[in-house]
Amino acid sequence: MKFPKEILKIVSQNLINLRTQIQKRIASIKLQDPFSNTDRINDNAASDTEASEESTHERMEALEKELRRNLEEINMALARIKNGSYGKCLNCGKMIDTDRLAVKSTAIYCVSCERKKEK
Repeated sequence: MKFPKEILKIVSQNLINLRTQIQKRIASIKLQDPFSNTDRINDNAASDTEASEESTHERMEALEKELRRNLEEINMALARIKNGSYGKCLNCGKMIDTDRLAVKSTAIYCVSCERKKEK
């Protein structure tokens, strides 16, 4: 069973829009990261300021890592749409429930296989 082309076109466009939003968010995060400021190396900040900057940097780094993982999932979903395998579980090969795909359009496993994987 395959999804109708009209549905895949909508899913694809939504994924492309989401990818653009995430790319903009990553760029914004990079600007907010205190370690992106090259003048930071030369400043003699107090230790509490330094600690705050390190903490902020770690948060920004974690956010960026999560967003990049989301980008990878989106790109994989778009590739599966293109090659005709979108909606099939990568583990068992069965169709992923459409309700699951409606909630997480980048899902690669059916609910049953996802539960097994989490154990």
